[in-house]
Amino acid sequence: MTSERVALEGEQLADEVGLESVTLAAVAARLGIKLPSLYKHIDGLGALRATIAERAIRELTDVMVRATVGRSGADAVSALAHALRSWAQQHPGRYAATISAPRDTAPEAEVAAADQAVRVIFDVLAGFGLSGDDAIDATRGLRAVLHGFVALEAAGGFGLPVDVDRSFDRLIDSFVRSLPSY
Repeated sequence: MTSERVALEGEQLADEVGLESVTLAAVAARLGIKLPSLYKHIDGLGALRATIAERAIRELTDVMVRATVGRSGADAVSALAHALRSWAQQHPGRYAATISAPRDTAPEAEVAAADQAVRVIFDVLAGFGLSGDDAIDATRGLRAVLHGFVALEAAGGFGLPVDVDRSFDRLIDSFVRSLPSY
């Protein structure tokens, strides 16, 4: 048993039952160990969730980077959006761990991971001439658009008979058209 194995099991459990439903008892049971033994590898539920968040943010960052390498402008935004949506669909519990900005008491590694993720978005939006407060506004807007769509889709909120992928593409196109220099 290792801390890595505990984190991996926590991630898988989060994807299966939701991040908020992850308990140390459930992780221990899945690992076939007694709860007190789990504390040799993790400092508690808060530490497990912070580890899940850091790892999820790093994984999502890697997905976004791979999707946007060699792309710019609308193509980069679209690639990032599609990659994030796909990853969130595959990893709903881990995705939930990426939503909140790290708290003031968050481990340094989680803060650094979140900073790298936001920098990917800043880099994509820099192709539109955005910097400073304008880049922050656009980043917040893009995250809100993506999260709103992903959350509604995950909750079964799109019951109308129009192709959901088409709606997503149109939403991203609309966001891109709202950016300067398009």
